[in-house]
Amino acid sequence: MSETSMTTPAATTLVTSPEISIVIPVYNESANLPLLFERLTAVADKMGRRVEIVFTDDGSKDNSLAILKTFVEKRPDLIRVVEFDRNYGQHMAVMAGFETARGEIIVTLDADLQNPPEEIPKLIAEMDAGHDVVGSYRRDRQDSVFRTLPSRLVNLVRERITGIKMRDQGCMLRAYRRNIVRIIVESGETSTFIPALAQFYAERPAEVEVEHAARHAGTSNYNLYKLIRLNFDLMTGFSLVPLQLFTMVGMGVSGASLLLVVYMLLRRIFIGPEVEGIFTLFAILFFLLGVVITGLGIVGEYVGRIYQQVRARARFRIRTIHEKT
Repeated sequence: MSETSMTTPAATTLVTSPEISIVIPVYNESANLPLLFERLTAVADKMGRRVEIVFTDDGSKDNSLAILKTFVEKRPDLIRVVEFDRNYGQHMAVMAGFETARGEIIVTLDADLQNPPEEIPKLIAEMDAGHDVVGSYRRDRQDSVFRTLPSRLVNLVRERITGIKMRDQGCMLRAYRRNIVRIIVESGETSTFIPALAQFYAERPAEVEVEHAARHAGTSNYNLYKLIRLNFDLMTGFSLVPLQLFTMVGMGVSGASLLLVVYMLLRRIFIGPEVEGIFTLFAILFFLLGVVITGLGIVGEYVGRIYQQVRARARFRIRTIHEKT
């Protein structure tokens, strides 16, 4: 097994390059990997195409990396493993897979088996029909109402704000043409939402319905904070609408405040000093402070994105690529 340390990924040149690359980010998925390997290799073998499977270990703390290394030994013709030096997050793990993948069609898939690997041929068929990005939406989604309801709301808000249409933005099972992947990689964005970015650049996008299953084992790596963080990135990364909306809200609040000042001045003139309304004034003051703080948060999101981009740090660092040569 060849293991080459590097700070930036480089594709390996083979006599026969794969047609299809399946990119899978992995973080603490040791309980799911054996079954995933069994089902995924079976799908790849049945497709009758040249396929490679690229796993990115995103700094797993369990024995996921050790299991992935055994996959390279079992199927050196099929498996490659990208090893990060630490945890960088799911989307950076996918980006590393994009940079190392060699296929003309790149498919992304989660390691938790909620999206069955057996659904991959549906996406490939749409790509063969001439589409450059093929998304998927989940039939009978097997998640709690606390995940599905907010997801629908975010889908609606995202479409209204960004103009990017995706029926199910949270479904990881997607296929991309190499030219789209190259544009995404070359964009160099340090904080991005890959499906939305691909949809933004796509000329002939399509979507297909896929099955959805409950997580095979373990728990989701996305907690509430990460989900909120992801949606902030999505909103601020593709639109100025949040800033524009806040500007309009600020103008409206300023106008209402001016009317209130005029009203209070007239009461002072015609009625005289009053103290009964002091709690109302406090309530109004706290409301205005809340508006100001919210505005600062929105501005801070945009400033933070600018800061991340201009400091030009490496988005991730690959320690080793495990593969047979």
